[in-house]
Amino acid sequence: MRQKELRIALVCYGGVSLAVYMHGVTKELWHLARASRDFHGEGVEASGSSAVYRRIFNDIEAEHDLRLRVLPDILTGASAGGINAVFLADAIHSGHSLEPLTDLWLEMADIDELVDPDARPVWRFAKFWAQPLVWWLMSRPDSAVSESVAPETRTEVARKLSSLVRGRWFQPPFSGIGFSKLLAGAITTMRETPAEKPLLPPDHPIDLFVTTTDFRGHIQYLRLNSPPVVEETEHRLPISFAVRVPREGGMGLADINELTFAARATASFPGAFPPLRVAEIDQLAEDSGATWPTRSDFLERIMPVHHKQGDEHNASLIDGSVLVNAPFSGAIAALPQRPVQREVDRRFVYIDPRPDRIGSLGDDDMAEPVGFFAAIFGSLSTIPREQPIRDNLETIADQSREAVRIQRIIKALRDEVEGEVERLFGRTFFLDTPTPRRLKNWRAKAQQAAASSAGFAFQAYAQTKFSNIVENLAKLVADAGGGPDQPSLQVIEALLRGEFAERGLTNLGAPGGGASEEAIAFFRVHDIDFRLRRLRLLTRRLARDWEIDPDIPVSAVEEARQAIYDILALYYARESEEYLGPEFAEAARDIAKDAGRVIDLIAERRLLPELDERAEEMLAEAMAAMPKDLKRRMLLTYLGFPYYDIATFPLLRNEVYNEYDPVKVDRISPDDARSIREGGTRATLRGIEFYNFGAFFSRAYRENDYLWGRLHGAERMIDLVCSTIEDGVSDRLCRSYKRDAFLAILDEEEDRLTHSADLVASLRAEVEARLPAEETEERDAEDDAVGQSPSDS
Repeated sequence: MRQKELRIALVCYGGVSLAVYMHGVTKELWHLARASRDFHGEGVEASGSSAVYRRIFNDIEAEHDLRLRVLPDILTGASAGGINAVFLADAIHSGHSLEPLTDLWLEMADIDELVDPDARPVWRFAKFWAQPLVWWLMSRPDSAVSESVAPETRTEVARKLSSLVRGRWFQPPFSGIGFSKLLAGAITTMRETPAEKPLLPPDHPIDLFVTTTDFRGHIQYLRLNSPPVVEETEHRLPISFAVRVPREGGMGLADINELTFAARATASFPGAFPPLRVAEIDQLAEDSGATWPTRSDFLERIMPVHHKQGDEHNASLIDGSVLVNAPFSGAIAALPQRPVQREVDRRFVYIDPRPDRIGSLGDDDMAEPVGFFAAIFGSLSTIPREQPIRDNLETIADQSREAVRIQRIIKALRDEVEGEVERLFGRTFFLDTPTPRRLKNWRAKAQQAAASSAGFAFQAYAQTKFSNIVENLAKLVADAGGGPDQPSLQVIEALLRGEFAERGLTNLGAPGGGASEEAIAFFRVHDIDFRLRRLRLLTRRLARDWEIDPDIPVSAVEEARQAIYDILALYYARESEEYLGPEFAEAARDIAKDAGRVIDLIAERRLLPELDERAEEMLAEAMAAMPKDLKRRMLLTYLGFPYYDIATFPLLRNEVYNEYDPVKVDRISPDDARSIREGGTRATLRGIEFYNFGAFFSRAYRENDYLWGRLHGAERMIDLVCSTIEDGVSDRLCRSYKRDAFLAILDEEEDRLTHSADLVASLRAEVEARLPAEETEERDAEDDAVGQSPSDS
């Protein structure tokens, strides 16, 4: 049976109070990942929408001979969307429940709860002279309330706004430390829930990335021709966490203070909350009696310039969506070097509650002049936050097209390459048992033959490899050294090239063709990427070709795949700066004085030739256990790799990904989930009122948006899963899944949503009307008679 992973990189936009809607969506992704984990293990008994997702996985296995696993392993967010990303990442990593975050949004995300006690009117007659003015302004036809708040809620909104206006002026009305305590309390409560297994496999990487804005900025150095160095103020200050998932649950993604810092900083909406300063989190830790042992390391990592200057306590961080509202770049940066153990369907999924910001206005609204408050809110917050994501999507599309191109080239070359390998060794050698010594000799012979037969093309290939290695080593040195006194990347590359030239590496080609002795020695010591590309090609051959041969047992393929990834893990471990040790960082800082020491340290610590011997022992052992046809396929791919690499590597443009399949992008928004109700955002969400602050003024609004978030999330989760099936899932079956998930969610949330009894009842009636059970039964019979049509999900 085939195995596939649906890997999701989730991007959560900022959206002020629409974050309540985004929480509903992320909660469904959490339920989907839990159901997937339980499907692949013992797990817990599923209920609610999780039970529907579990049934989908069972049906896919039975109908399509495919075991699918869903892995949300990259999570990014900005502003209040960043809060959702932080909590979801911690729940995935730890196995704890996400339910406490629901209580945080529904109960505490209210103006009355967020207001700083010092900002409340000290008595009911405070600024009594202002109250009539406030009510008069709010009742005007062009006021902020009358412009964007539903009539039934205007009294509540006006009352709460009146309280704000009559409180302190010219200071943020909401409490910073109060907000931090709310966030830390929710994380603590979440971690007090019973821990299940993590939602990702053991040792799988999980990346969390949220944006913040350094209000005063920090100095960055730019390298120019003249003058050689200039200073520039940088205000973007992302906060990231990159960890490996533990085997057992209960371990948080990071220290509570650090996650609170990230969530509080990214959501520091200008004017509403005071900027976050480190002292606030220090006070939080002191008040809670919790230590923060990783404080220094954390601050050095996220704000290295401030830390180096010793002024991190002066940094003021405001809302991340001021500059980066759609943090795709963080998710894109997390893609390289991710482990792949089976076929991967990588999706970038972004949540956008308001996709039709212009189109959502009616023709009459567009014709009206922009009001006083609308102009202020738009210029200060809306416009900067809602810039298009075209550049990010074009980057992803370019990478996907490149992946497809490389796949086509490899497929086109396969017959010729395998024929060349068979001519080189003869067909009979495939019957021999591959020993480590034989593999080493065969590999060397195949590499030399590929180099010789490539002719002039080999020089371009060798120069590309050499340049790629030097660039990677230079980046390793630059990252390890750091600091304003560090030479530029270009200077480091020049120093390394000069040192290699002094060591005799001036000509990569041999007189008779192929690589020179010096080049061979260099590649053996430093070309770790070549080893990784070769092993990844083996995994692709296992993932894509083996199913056409039913005589190869599934168990043999799985054992082969595991063996290859055990070997890959050995090489991955030696790529990192940490593996090279603290002595390397010291040498990197002195590279201008002694570039040779840096090169020697890398060679001595990595010991790639010795590691090759261990890898070939493991590969020979794995091949000895393979059936003859599978072993032959692996040998043809392993020994034919130099031919593939010479043809394709110069085309990769140094973008070497483990997941080098095309990446697909999916959106989740009210406009994309119309099974229950048409009309998109304006027909479903209430938080859009009062310039997207609406849900902070009414629990009923928060309940409405949270429930719609779950319903829309469930619909799009089912669309995502069904779209991974190549031969399609019938529309009838998808509709049936959605109906069951919708009703399960409504049943699950009915008692929680105390202000929305009528909403739950009306939505249940809409589901029954739009997706009647009788219709699904009739479609069932039709499908049995005429066959299933593929889904366009």
